[in-house]
Amino acid sequence: MKRLKLGFQIGYWGAQPPVGVEALIAEAERLGYDSVWTAEAYGSDALTPLAWWGSQTERLKLGTSICQISARTPTAMAMAAITMDHLSGGRFVLGLGASGPQVVEGWYGQAYPRPLERTREYVDIIRRILAREEPLTYDGKQYTLPYPGGTGLGKPVRSITHPLRADLPIYLASEGPKNVSLTAEIADGWLAIYYAPTVDGFYRAALDEGFARPGARCTADTFEVAATVPVIFHDDVDEAADFLRPMLALYIGGMGAKDVNFHANVFGRMGYEAEVHAIQELYLDGKKAEAAAAVPRSLIEQIALIGPKEKIRDDLAAWQESLVTTILLYGDAPTLQQMAELVL
Repeated sequence: MKRLKLGFQIGYWGAQPPVGVEALIAEAERLGYDSVWTAEAYGSDALTPLAWWGSQTERLKLGTSICQISARTPTAMAMAAITMDHLSGGRFVLGLGASGPQVVEGWYGQAYPRPLERTREYVDIIRRILAREEPLTYDGKQYTLPYPGGTGLGKPVRSITHPLRADLPIYLASEGPKNVSLTAEIADGWLAIYYAPTVDGFYRAALDEGFARPGARCTADTFEVAATVPVIFHDDVDEAADFLRPMLALYIGGMGAKDVNFHANVFGRMGYEAEVHAIQELYLDGKKAEAAAAVPRSLIEQIALIGPKEKIRDDLAAWQESLVTTILLYGDAPTLQQMAELVL
């Protein structure tokens, strides 16, 4: 049975910056955690907090889970990655994701269609910049460099700063099978959300399809799978599940349009199509408490580790046998400590 790694997931901020993060990161590093991760939605960004807090660490990998590809041009993203990698001494992991149409079109004012094509081109441009073999040109369907128009004075250039690592790791956040296959083909790792060991075979098949494509970057043995897993130590399993129900109701019912909700599709593939439909109906009708109450405990236990320490120890066996290589968790110091005792 493989040895799992642990990462501390800070995520994106709520209405205010989180309190006590510096102490939690220091504790994660002391306990032997492998990495720390920040995120962005439509509030705080992922890079600034990671640089600020990461400057106080020595060993932890510093990852974005995720940077939204619509937030920055691929060249701007490459510049930030090069900068972060130098500042951290080669500890940066670039996690990217396409987000969804509500954020991309509503917040960034960009068209969302063909996200897989856009992701492929985005990553390809970053890889070319990191390789720094020649001045950058690109003739894609989503991106063209230099810009074909304007003054006509644009010219190919090469990064002034030499990247610390040409093979800086790039992870992709993906949920649907086609996106997961693309991730296996072009990335170094997969950032999984709401992964469940019970559907491990489904994701292994999607990843294997990507690994088998010509020019695939990794094999199953060299690929990283970092899954965000809610962890709640509590003597009462039902009460622990109640802590997660509102968040799951939000993602199932409100994170996306009714007919275009990638998170809801994940749970549908787990066999909860009827429950997902009911939760969406309640949530979109403004009945958020009822939507939360409709989230089954069985669903929660498939994607989270909840309950007494002994139960979580037993439940971890399925995660150790799965394709997951790193568990990313939120939590206070006791949660970080207890997971380190069980896993590390």
